[in-house]
Amino acid sequence: MTDPKKTRKKLTSSVMIIVGLSLCLCITTFALVWSMVTMDDNYFHTENIEIDLNGGKPVINEHEFLFEPGMMVTKDFYIQNNSTWDVYYKIYFDDIEGGLADVLEVTIQDKDGVLYRGKPSELTKKEISAAGDTLGLKEKKELQIVFHYPEESGNNTQDATLTFTLCADAVQTKNNPDKRFD
Repeated sequence: MTDPKKTRKKLTSSVMIIVGLSLCLCITTFALVWSMVTMDDNYFHTENIEIDLNGGKPVINEHEFLFEPGMMVTKDFYIQNNSTWDVYYKIYFDDIEGGLADVLEVTIQDKDGVLYRGKPSELTKKEISAAGDTLGLKEKKELQIVFHYPEESGNNTQDATLTFTLCADAVQTKNNPDKRFD
């Protein structure tokens, strides 16, 4: 028969070892987590990206013009950076419908030159890249959009229409040298 004092002593020492090892595991886990969560002298700050495209007003209104071959329409608008950092931006067409999407030639330009040129169906978010310049903090850029209905289109597109939404997208310049809009 076993001695109850020896059994109690073994049980007590086993429990003390388990408690000690558990305490060591807790301390080690806490230290490991703390070292991954804290980074001395490193501060992170998130930026707010906000773009104002023409005050939310359409650049061209529905039924404002009845396009015909040879016609050219120029409209002024602006883009403003209301973000907390400099941004890369792009202006593109979305929700495009109608036969003139593959006919009209569109140019978007600023005082320094052409930013985008193509047909509305080609100037989509997926197809275009960032404009060649950046918008500085609180910078407002005056732009023009030119719609040209080529004369050689003739009457083939006489009853064609075009509806679209002109959009702008922006990403911060900081830590984004590839101008990625992901």
